[in-house]
Amino acid sequence: MKKIPAVALMFWIMKICATTLGETAGDLLSMTMSVGYGVSTVILLSFFVVTLAVQLITKTYHPGVYWLVILSTSTAGTTMSDFMDRSMGLGYVKGSALLIALLCTVLFVWRSMEGTLAVDKIATRRGEVFYWAAILVSNTLGTAFGDFLADSSGLGFGGGAALVGTLILLIIVLTLKTKISRVPLFWAAFVLTRPFGATMGDVLTKGHDKGGLGLGTVGSSAVLGVVLVILIIMETRNVRKEALA
Repeated sequence: MKKIPAVALMFWIMKICATTLGETAGDLLSMTMSVGYGVSTVILLSFFVVTLAVQLITKTYHPGVYWLVILSTSTAGTTMSDFMDRSMGLGYVKGSALLIALLCTVLFVWRSMEGTLAVDKIATRRGEVFYWAAILVSNTLGTAFGDFLADSSGLGFGGGAALVGTLILLIIVLTLKTKISRVPLFWAAFVLTRPFGATMGDVLTKGHDKGGLGLGTVGSSAVLGVVLVILIIMETRNVRKEALA
């Protein structure tokens, strides 16, 4: 099932851009527009279901469709995490612990039923559903972890982004210099790029008094949206060239 992009540099650039946009867009709906975490979660989960349905019925990899689903998991993950941590009062630590347990459960069941977690070996519709379930949970977990780093760890927005960025660089080194299985390294990187995007989103949106750039959710979402569209257009052209080659 060639419906998932190759895991290369462009993949990670687009992943970070999409997850950062998901952070700012989720906050735009829930906080700036005062919709609230609960209602925003219902709206964005519905959006995720619609985009996922389109992805599941496609036969090949379509960059616009694929990255729209990634974006929908990221925006839904943002409001879901905020609803759990703030509206339900679980807090960042309990919320993160619950989401870690849920992600481990999804990966365990996926591995048990499909035999592998390698994303380049997804060969069934069921495996594809597990893939997207893991992404949704990991993006929700990333929001909680990113908020913890920014708000409760004492590192601040910039410090949180620097810490997660360092961990991502470590995974890159392990990938290039060791023979460690690429499967756990991929999922570790996938999870970590979400809190990196979350903290970077906070850096863009929060005011200068809180260590941010003060662009706000509207300005940040607009800029990131334009960048993501440009990247999708570039990726679509590359896919078409490969198809004609």
